[in-house]
Amino acid sequence: MKLLTVLTLCCLMFNHAVAESITPQSKQVFVLEINGVIGPATADYFERSFDTANRADTAFILLKMDTPGGLDLAMRSIIKTILSSPVPIVTYVTPSGSRAASAGTYILYASHITAMSPGTNLGAATPVQMIPSTQRPENDPSATKENNQKNDNVMSTKIINDAVAYIKGLAALRGRNIEWAEQAVREGASLPAEEALKENVIDIVANNRSDLFKQLDQRKIRVLGQEVILTTSGIVITELLPDWRNKLLTIITDPNIAYILMLVGIYGLIFEFANPGIVLPGTVGAICLLLALFSFQVLPINYAGLALIILGIALMTAEAFQPSFGALGLGGIVAFASGSVILVDTDVPGYGIDIGIIAGFTVATASFFILALGLVFKARRHPVVSGEEQMIGIVCVAIEDFDKRGRVQAHSEVWNAITSKPIRKGDAATVKAINGLVLEITPDN
Repeated sequence: MKLLTVLTLCCLMFNHAVAESITPQSKQVFVLEINGVIGPATADYFERSFDTANRADTAFILLKMDTPGGLDLAMRSIIKTILSSPVPIVTYVTPSGSRAASAGTYILYASHITAMSPGTNLGAATPVQMIPSTQRPENDPSATKENNQKNDNVMSTKIINDAVAYIKGLAALRGRNIEWAEQAVREGASLPAEEALKENVIDIVANNRSDLFKQLDQRKIRVLGQEVILTTSGIVITELLPDWRNKLLTIITDPNIAYILMLVGIYGLIFEFANPGIVLPGTVGAICLLLALFSFQVLPINYAGLALIILGIALMTAEAFQPSFGALGLGGIVAFASGSVILVDTDVPGYGIDIGIIAGFTVATASFFILALGLVFKARRHPVVSGEEQMIGIVCVAIEDFDKRGRVQAHSEVWNAITSKPIRKGDAATVKAINGLVLEITPDN
């Protein structure tokens, strides 16, 4: 009887172990976050997080969003990742008071499922013109105000038509309201969460994440042409927050920081070239300049502005070398300030250079290159008034007769002197060189 009991317990334990071994593990939901202006750092964080999620057993990705918009290139990079994702993307505008404006609206339209909290809004998707107006030179007789306005209108129409076609394609792909999508681009229309749900712009209005998961459970969607049923019971939630690399990229791709890094890099290299061997300014300058160039690679930089900044520094340096009554210096200040203003070629909020930083660096640069360097170069042109060098060229007086070697008086001091011509007591002579404590002189007569 005891043996039978033991065998029964062993069988039960074995069956339990087998059942546990074949029970599938809970799937994960990765939570990402876009909070603020969408830029290169946002796109990098998004793509790397997607790679992590795709390598795991992921039920879906939840993207929490609150953004005023951002750069077109970064937005399109994120949308390409969403459209090619084998994992469902649920974009959720939260908490209350958040928005998915401009670029955020396009991302919402691209997502498999879109949700919003009460008190949030989306829209205002008219693209900010990031291409400068094409204008003819002032001396061109055809460069009239009407022609320039016509060129601006044509360029603006092209940009808007491209954006309309893009968002309409996303709306058709996800079965959302195409007409309102066009209004959001052409007219800058916006909608609160409840109206967006009625207009078939979004799929869900959820008070919180728990409410969202309840409404997502057993919902059917199509991912890359395949039907997928979302299951939210027993899922494991994992948040993928921005790491140190993303934080560093966010800092250095800030236009203000990139601008400062560029100028520090230029100043450091100039200081190193002017004083070879110090090493530290050159090292710091090279690092800052390389970081700035990396930032410029991913930012919408106007290279005419960059050229104006470099020209301005060159003109201010020229003013220090050869004063021209302020003409070069004034031109350098104007070129430097103008280049700084147009350096970042976009009007996207949060992606301009602060005018206060521009003013501060313009004044500091002008002060350094025109005043400080000017004083240094002027001081170098003054005659030497101390040390051995100041002895060269002075007039001394012989205090005895001598043919080759004798004594002279210079600056009220008695010096040993050598000469190639005889000299008499009281005769004047000019110092040609100095060797230790011996002067080489030449009689003046």
